Amino acid sequence: MISVCIATYNGQQYISEQLSSILSQLGENDEVIVSDDGSVDSTLDIVRGFDDDRIRVVEGPCKGVVCNFENALKHVKGDYIFFSDQDDIWTSDKVAVSLEYLKTYACIVSDAYVVDAESNKVLDSFFEYNGTRKGFLKNLLLKNGYTGCCMAFRRELLDKALPFPEDIPMHDIWIGNIAEIFYSFSFVPEKLIRYRRHGSNATMTLRLTSRNSLLKKIFIRVKVLIALLKIVVFGARRK
Repeated sequence: MISVCIATYNGQQYISEQLSSILSQLGENDEVIVSDDGSVDSTLDIVRGFDDDRIRVVEGPCKGVVCNFENALKHVKGDYIFFSDQDDIWTSDKVAVSLEYLKTYACIVSDAYVVDAESNKVLDSFFEYNGTRKGFLKNLLLKNGYTGCCMAFRRELLDKALPFPEDIPMHDIWIGNIAEIFYSFSFVPEKLIRYRRHGSNATMTLRLTSRNSLLKKIFIRVKVLIALLKIVVFGARRK
């Protein structure tokens, strides 16, 4: 069984196209968990308008994308979990290709085409642009390559990943490091989504400079490292 987790907030412009690209690849027993963080536009009307029993809406309260994804994860039933942003487009082979890799790895992050607001391709490889490379130290201490919207993983990761530690910068860097350290992980070269970048994106990816100060960057990484070390010492987190 597959569970797709989508965190929504005022995503009416693109959510229909994204849901259509996902649902066309799922079986009748799979599910899409839509966790909404208090949208005030037509997002939930559009989602419910699909009238598809595979879609479950689980509303907050949440404040921010990290909490929103954690809320979705708390409701999943599937053996294989896919993260999805509300504004991208999945390629038609995303699920099939990902499941093949998940036979070998507990977690994967695929490459992506980068597109603009109108879905016009602007970059042929997000990995190339981002300098994405495998490695715990690089992705934790230097630059996060664990892009959430390109991530899929086996359910077993939740035993150590949930509940999320307080103040982690993003859900994806936490899941990626959990997989890299305690399970098995791979970046895969196939481009499996059209990664839409526009003025309302929640993440900072593709900004040329981070808005965080050097001190803030160090503080964030120390928090993640401490949380990881606690798992090493005390074991599983999930209750």
